[in-house]
Amino acid sequence: MKKIDVSIFIIAIVLFMFFAPFNSFALNYTINFSGAGASSIVDSVIVQNLTQGTTVIVPAGNGLYLSDIPNSIDQHIKNEQLVRICPNPLRDKSIVSFFANQSGNTQIKVFGIGGIMIVEKYKTLYVGDNSFQISVPKGAYAISIAGNGYSYAAKMISQASANSKPEIDFLENIENETSISTKSIVSVPLRSSSATTFMIYTQGDRLLFKGISGNNSKIVTDIPIQSKTITFNFVDCTDGDGNHYAVVQIGNQIWMAENLKTTKYNNGTSIPYVTDRAPWLALSTPGYCWHNNEVKYNWYTVNTGNLAPTGWHVPTDAEWTSLIIYLGGESVAGGKLKEAGTLHWASPNTGATNETGFTGLPGGLRGPNGTFYATGLDGYWWSSTQYNTNYAWFRNLHYYYSSANTNYNYKQYGLSVRCVQDN
Repeated sequence: MKKIDVSIFIIAIVLFMFFAPFNSFALNYTINFSGAGASSIVDSVIVQNLTQGTTVIVPAGNGLYLSDIPNSIDQHIKNEQLVRICPNPLRDKSIVSFFANQSGNTQIKVFGIGGIMIVEKYKTLYVGDNSFQISVPKGAYAISIAGNGYSYAAKMISQASANSKPEIDFLENIENETSISTKSIVSVPLRSSSATTFMIYTQGDRLLFKGISGNNSKIVTDIPIQSKTITFNFVDCTDGDGNHYAVVQIGNQIWMAENLKTTKYNNGTSIPYVTDRAPWLALSTPGYCWHNNEVKYNWYTVNTGNLAPTGWHVPTDAEWTSLIIYLGGESVAGGKLKEAGTLHWASPNTGATNETGFTGLPGGLRGPNGTFYATGLDGYWWSSTQYNTNYAWFRNLHYYYSSANTNYNYKQYGLSVRCVQDN
């Protein structure tokens, strides 16, 4: 009996799974965006899948298409335009060509059968026919092409070596590649060229949307369960140095979504910069310092009342407490405030989901002797409320716990600052 080639058998199974008709229960949502408040225009949206750790950028005018690719991709394609893959199946390298109907940044992504991104490439393209060369290891793949005003998707099979390096290289013109016979070109139907950016999404994933309009940025977190429109209520938050901050609403409060970094009060006056240990230890007046590209302020700087951007203030201890209560109490609030993952936090970064969009980071502190401590392990933020003559209240997040802790310490300490909008 003739021996069956196992590799061909496996590829046949993958082909069947990958190109099988779309399951009627597959997930596919469209998220559109609008602006309100300080601006009705949304220039772009940065979307992070906090659950999967992936990110896409949605250009102005685009919507976001969420799908559990590859199984649901068929529902979202239409026979309006074609992408050409030559050859398909791929044996070494293939050339993919498409038409860009607008100039601008284009994002090419290749996903494996399990929905994991294998390789991506960004490039500014012009209107017209464009092509790129692709190589990937053996397997089945989905290709996502997203540009300014268009978004395409296609499927490809690779019969290359399992050790092939995933690569994407843009070409001048597909017709320059005369070594590939035009008989190998396979026309694949694409989704409509309507303005949509594609992102892999599994039901229950938590997404963070950062809407940008000029100098204003607003963060919204959500777990989409259907198609919808997200409206960013833009709010100005500009410090004495002219730095602009992203903001996020948590309950009834609007917070800065990043730490303050101004070197000037909101009236333009410079804050004293203190680098040496001995002078820092002796301070009973305002001062700031830099550590790991982050600003630390002593409590005397906070107490001037001029540190926050106009229309904002350093939160009181009571305002911090309101935030913690809204998030379910001290034992769990820390995880909801911490940036997820271990890019900045030490492992295990217990309970960190960043479901609020607060994105708390472990900037550590500067002690009264001028030494820096706990970078990567803890985040510390001042309140504007003093405990007594020598101490003031602060909040602390820790890498090993999901709690948000309340404590007080010397006013000479250098801590991070977040601000909350005036009522």
